[in-house]
Amino acid sequence: MPDAPKIDAAKTHLVLEFKHSRPLIACRFDPQSRYVYFGAEDNLVHRFEIETKKLTPLAAHDSWVRALGTSPSGDVLFSGGYDGRLVWWPAGDAEPKPVRVVDAHQGWIRALAVSPDGQLLATCGNDNLVKLWDAADGKVIGTLAGHAAHVYNVAFHPSGQTLASCDLKGGLKEWDVGAGTLKRDLAAAAALYKYDNTFRADIGGARSMAYRTDGAQLAVGGITNVSNAFAGIGHAAIVLIDLAAEGKPEGKVALQLEAKEKPNGVAWGLAHHPDGFWIGLTGGGGGGWLYFWKGDAASEFHKLKLPSDGRGLSLSPQADRVAVAHADGNLRIFALHEKA
Repeated sequence: MPDAPKIDAAKTHLVLEFKHSRPLIACRFDPQSRYVYFGAEDNLVHRFEIETKKLTPLAAHDSWVRALGTSPSGDVLFSGGYDGRLVWWPAGDAEPKPVRVVDAHQGWIRALAVSPDGQLLATCGNDNLVKLWDAADGKVIGTLAGHAAHVYNVAFHPSGQTLASCDLKGGLKEWDVGAGTLKRDLAAAAALYKYDNTFRADIGGARSMAYRTDGAQLAVGGITNVSNAFAGIGHAAIVLIDLAAEGKPEGKVALQLEAKEKPNGVAWGLAHHPDGFWIGLTGGGGGGWLYFWKGDAASEFHKLKLPSDGRGLSLSPQADRVAVAHADGNLRIFALHEKA
């Protein structure tokens, strides 16, 4: 077999495009790279088969679905909707039907995460709560209370022993997964929150979140420098938190990653590549962009203009491609290397 192409973010290019009838809001690669799942503004989850381009709709939600995750084997798909429902799906079935539906949160489920060993799910939502679930039987293992605002995102540490959560106001917490207790309050991602006095509205929160692959940093993506909360006018930004900063039990903000030209938008997607760079997806008034940061400088080392606003990003299991859910209804997959 030929050698896998060498990763080169500066050579990122489009390799697949699929047009759906409605705008997309989220996407997730299958661990075996058979499928990309996406949520759309039709209240459905869709399974897109990469090789055949066959699309299979999965119906169980009464609202948009932005929270998606899979078991490590890819046998089970998990979805969380703005209807508060958490759903288990047999991912490989010809026509998947829900095997379990749980009313998980009062109000929206904003995000979900699957533990590295696949035994646990974490969800968060507009009831200010984080919940831990047994992935096998759907039982609640822990209800983690302490946020004073809607909880926007959750992420498991690569060790699986710690869970991070971020709320609307940029408040960050780390939880001890085994004990189901608060481990520490982290340094807040304060740049990602503002109260707009004109419109009397809060705007902020982690629209994307990920640990660095070595677990030493937590990255939180959202919007900063907001001048109009109603119109969402501000700049996309990613805040990096050093988790083991000397003399700082809460960690410290190490760097704020932004685009050099600072177009209007939100950091809707975020991933850390095993080769050591960050990938960020933005969408908003400044259009859609893929940005690439080395993590030691505030500005990107490469960027790629997208045909439409990006709303969701997923790095492939082989870390050689990224899937992007677009507001124009297209699912697009980009290769992170030179064209063949």
